[in-house]
Amino acid sequence: MRNSFIWLLVVVGVIAVFLYYVGGRIGGTTEEPISTVIELAKQEGAVQSIEVRDRDLTVITATGEIKSRLPEYTDILTLFRSEGVELGTSGITIDAKGSSGFGSFLRILLNFLPLIFFGGLILFMMRQAQGSSNQAMGFGRSKAKLWMVNRSTVTFADVAGVEEAKQELEEVVEYLKYKERFLSLGARIPKGVLLVGQPGTGKTLLAKAVAGEAGAPFFSISGSEFVEMFVGVGAARVRDLFDQARRNSPCIVFVDEIDAVGRHRGAGVGGGHDEREQTLNQILVEMDGFDTDTNIIIIAATNRPDILDPALLRPGRFDRRVVLDLPELMGRTAILKVHASGKPLGPDVSLEVLAKQTPGFSGADLSNLVNEAALLAARVNKKLIGMTEFEESIDRVIAGPERKSRIISAREKEMTAYHEAGHALVAWKLPHADSVHKISIVARGGMGGYTRLLPDEDRYLMTKNQFEDMLATSLGGRISEEMVFDEITTGASNDLENATRIALKMIKQYGMSDGLGLRTFGRREELVFLGKEIHEERDYSDKVAEDIDKEVQALINQAYARAKDILTSSRDKLDEVANYLIKNETIEGDDLKRLFDGLPLEAEGSAPSPEPEASHPPVIAPTPGPLPQPNPTMPSRQDQGPSSEAQPS
Repeated sequence: MRNSFIWLLVVVGVIAVFLYYVGGRIGGTTEEPISTVIELAKQEGAVQSIEVRDRDLTVITATGEIKSRLPEYTDILTLFRSEGVELGTSGITIDAKGSSGFGSFLRILLNFLPLIFFGGLILFMMRQAQGSSNQAMGFGRSKAKLWMVNRSTVTFADVAGVEEAKQELEEVVEYLKYKERFLSLGARIPKGVLLVGQPGTGKTLLAKAVAGEAGAPFFSISGSEFVEMFVGVGAARVRDLFDQARRNSPCIVFVDEIDAVGRHRGAGVGGGHDEREQTLNQILVEMDGFDTDTNIIIIAATNRPDILDPALLRPGRFDRRVVLDLPELMGRTAILKVHASGKPLGPDVSLEVLAKQTPGFSGADLSNLVNEAALLAARVNKKLIGMTEFEESIDRVIAGPERKSRIISAREKEMTAYHEAGHALVAWKLPHADSVHKISIVARGGMGGYTRLLPDEDRYLMTKNQFEDMLATSLGGRISEEMVFDEITTGASNDLENATRIALKMIKQYGMSDGLGLRTFGRREELVFLGKEIHEERDYSDKVAEDIDKEVQALINQAYARAKDILTSSRDKLDEVANYLIKNETIEGDDLKRLFDGLPLEAEGSAPSPEPEASHPPVIAPTPGPLPQPNPTMPSRQDQGPSSEAQPS
């Protein structure tokens, strides 16, 4: 506003100067010098009358009208008398009109114009100085956003699939609403709640739900907003945040991605003078220092609890740790219901079936799945979202959209079909392998084709038999190529990588070796500041390393032999599945079961697609998710997800 006022003064001044000096000269009449008017007045009968307005003269002559102007501080009668002309007695009439209000205003404005410009300049300089001062003084202020009561529209009803975590946070909300109920029993609500979970499991969504349910002030800030280049700024922002929280007590403070500021101390550059460590020290003091009477609840979220400082996790600061796992079957169904609410679903849509097809999906993945299905339906101008769109969106979330522009030769298409048929047939025959859900030779992302395997139920443990069947399934594609074409391709590169990784974990981490005994081999070292595994510390000899290599090779050879026996004995079925894929490119569901059981198919004999879409020997792509760790509390799933294309060397 102040800058606008200054510019307004400048514009008014320019207009005033223009009107005063130039406005009077605009017109069809030329202004003559005053000496010309005096000469005319000396000639008898040449001038009839003179009209005077301020210093402007309008002279009426026998031939017309001329304009002139008196010099400053000069009276017209005195000026003409000094030249020997007596106005009024020489037959020349004088008509004095008086000063115009606008002209007087312009003269006054012009007189004060230097003062106005000087005052405007002073205001501008004061404004700039004040702005710089505000920026300097506000550098250490907290950037937390305050969410007041009834502002958030997310509630616990919008969160599904994490019932245990909801129960823990509902207790926090109840404490804020009904504090006396807890105090009467001598209970103390946890000062801090740490939300831990993989990306997309709903940590931030739960915090928004707490804000919507609590009915109390809710401060939200990211951990990275504390840290600046200058040492001490982050600590100042922490102090300012807690000062604001105390003024609004009781309240909740949510710190998202706290690992950005809460990493283990001593791992950074600069030691104790590191800005990040100074900020963390201030957080520790504010959460559990001498001032312990504050009624502030801290909720923090991270997907890297392993790198947090132990002092931050101890009781008295973060008393409670809430783990958000990937949702199980019932949880996925509930999440799909939440995201599908309000969307027009077709009569053939079954959310329970979709939940069974999406093991390993997080809440964010399921939300994206529903949105992709809606986009696919809108793309073809459909009024309802059908099961076809949902199943297509599952493939899009896992592997990406179809690459319809890829043109391949008939031989490469045939090799791709046999490769995927080999994976599927081995998995179908093995008792401990996951069920085959879909086979496709349509290119998606970096894959030329894929075989999607789904477990029959949610798993939290993996057995040795399951690992051995996974190894055999991974090698089915390579064996099929060797049997049919007597040649190997680069399409099995990802399969071999997965098989090697599984075999190494079986031997080195899970103790599934009869010859090496019940122990693990190697300790993985991580640099806390980077949060990355930098190397593995060997705690075994070179002789044991040779034995590990032999055990790994023995596992892979055994899986190779099992898969080859299955494909050799079922060669007719392998040809049948591959020929169907060459004609139809994709098979799933009931058609897949009928094909393996030898029953007639409705789609049998359909014409092949005019544009083949697979251009590279494929990789196997079952359900997403990390390889199971030896922790019975965490879900275990096979990880043979899509990888980048293998190019021939």
